[in-house]
Amino acid sequence: MSTTLLQAAGPPIELADEALDGLRAEIRGGVHTPEDDGYASARRPYNAMHVDRPSLLVRCAGTADVVAAVDFARSHGIELTVRGGGHSIAGLSSSDGGMAIDLSPMHAVDVDPDARVARVQGGAVLGDVDHETQAFGLAAPLGVVSETGVAGLTLGGGYGWLRRKHGLACDNVLGAQVVCADGQVRTASADVNPDLYWALRGGGGNFGIVTSFTFRLHAVGPEVAFAGVFYGLDDAAQVLRGYREYFAGAPDEVSAEAILFCSAFPADPHLPEPVHGQKALVVGAVYAGDVDAGMKELQVLRELATPLADISQPMPFVAVQGAFDGFFPRGQLHAYWKSLYARELPDETIDRIVQRAKDRPAGRSEFELAYLDVYPMGGAVSRVAPEATAFGERSAPYLVSLGGNWTDPGESGEQIAWVRGLWQELDDQLGTGSAYLNFSGREAGEEAQAATATATNAARLADVKAVYDPDNFFRRNHNIVPAS
Repeated sequence: MSTTLLQAAGPPIELADEALDGLRAEIRGGVHTPEDDGYASARRPYNAMHVDRPSLLVRCAGTADVVAAVDFARSHGIELTVRGGGHSIAGLSSSDGGMAIDLSPMHAVDVDPDARVARVQGGAVLGDVDHETQAFGLAAPLGVVSETGVAGLTLGGGYGWLRRKHGLACDNVLGAQVVCADGQVRTASADVNPDLYWALRGGGGNFGIVTSFTFRLHAVGPEVAFAGVFYGLDDAAQVLRGYREYFAGAPDEVSAEAILFCSAFPADPHLPEPVHGQKALVVGAVYAGDVDAGMKELQVLRELATPLADISQPMPFVAVQGAFDGFFPRGQLHAYWKSLYARELPDETIDRIVQRAKDRPAGRSEFELAYLDVYPMGGAVSRVAPEATAFGERSAPYLVSLGGNWTDPGESGEQIAWVRGLWQELDDQLGTGSAYLNFSGREAGEEAQAATATATNAARLADVKAVYDPDNFFRRNHNIVPAS
């Protein structure tokens, strides 16, 4: 018997069972083909739009397993996909006929509360980290959905509820352990392989498989001041103007997002009843500091118009981190997102996007979530020099993300067209020419935007790629071509 596998370059190959038996002997986790027990129970990728049926799935129990898997894939020229949290919108954690390295068994988090650092394995998701760090009233600046993978989020930058006070996820990485394309395990830090350390902080999965990160932690929680306000669509333009004015002088402690839901909320018991069946603008914000002072500071965001509903309150930080989980169920939605960094948010653009939300017809899917999300930047994000990390976009005052999420695959064409059309319109008016790759979707045949998104540091990234992956072995990513 044999297993057919895609090659990174060239026609598929047939691997005899004896070759797979040799790999199984080296792996303490599990090596599975589609017919094996354990294959179906592996962590599913988030985006159902991309086919996920690897011909070979290696579930790694530790760094030694990752080394063995990388050596095996390289020696046979197999197309390799790396799955940390599996939350890639572009489908980069999905494989159709290749080999997938699944790090989900590697999700341990070890906290040193005195040093305020945490060592986090490469298969952990945000909820794993928050569960451990919040036991000590500490947090790593990560994202906003607890099922998001730590590795992919961090390697691509990492915006979350603490960004304006404590920076991006990548800004808080003190070191990493990396399995590189040659199968060697390397440490990356300010003192050891500093070029690799620089590239990992924003350069994506181009340089190896991170089996663990060491994060700087900050005093946050267990409770934080949280604003969660639902405004009606008729008031959305007024609210966005007030939101813009507030963040012109807001303290760094406040990080927020304003989400314009362009499809109606379902009649879900977890949502306030007044918003059932309504399109709405939701303003969410966290204050990274004293809870009482934070609730006072966030009051202005609760009074931008008369709310449909207001769930603002002191809230456990872990609850805030999971507040949006219900909108992004793993493996159930087809998803296409795009993003842009905006130079400004003028009145005419606000009026236009609100009207687009009002005019957008309902889709046919059982579940549909179309939205436009405005993230104010500044604060700690902007105080890092663009060349200090591979993540170079630090000056734009706003990140705008547009998303389509649906269940009926027959809607894919119209859903993607809607996202692309609105994105193009906004990018032409406001864009800086850069995008946030963690919020960038990709359909079959569409190239990622790595060169554009990393333009500030593109040449240096290509040089580092040439050192650690000269043959572009790690190419299932927002790819950076090695310098010649």
